[in-house]
Amino acid sequence: MSNYRRNHIPGGTCFFTVNLLDRQSQLLVKHITELREAVRITRHQQPFHIDAWVVLPDHLHCIWTLPPNDHDYSSRWRSIKKTFSKSIPKTEYLSPIRVKRHERGIWQRRFWEHTITNEADYAAHMDYIHYNPVKHGWVKTVKEWPYSTFHRLVKKGIYPPDWASLDMTLSEVGERLE
Repeated sequence: MSNYRRNHIPGGTCFFTVNLLDRQSQLLVKHITELREAVRITRHQQPFHIDAWVVLPDHLHCIWTLPPNDHDYSSRWRSIKKTFSKSIPKTEYLSPIRVKRHERGIWQRRFWEHTITNEADYAAHMDYIHYNPVKHGWVKTVKEWPYSTFHRLVKKGIYPPDWASLDMTLSEVGERLE
């Protein structure tokens, strides 16, 4: 088994990218209610703060802050993936190895994690998360994408409602993205 090096900091703030196995799938937005419920259940059992989140059809990005004295984001991801997988119909292709391991063919096994190191790093990742639907061509403006914490952050005054569109260059969005 591979030994992945993860940076476990109690109470830390981390950026995550989690992908579906089938990168052509639109499963996450098709089953957004089930995904939200899986996150809600996991947060109830193992609390964490959601700083930012965007759900795209085949992957998601988010920033979490864990409670003090807690560094276990891996079990939270395991719970979210498992709860979501159990809540949707079994229609995906299963490789022989996944059948042998009693796994669904929904998620990539791993996820990408980055520990946020300072305020500039935090701001850059917040912008990256919220700009992602525009970057991938799903919408022309950030405000058009419904599966994002952008709308909540606009209400809090953190982002202006017209922040970032396809017509803007990355430098206009904010130098933090480059």
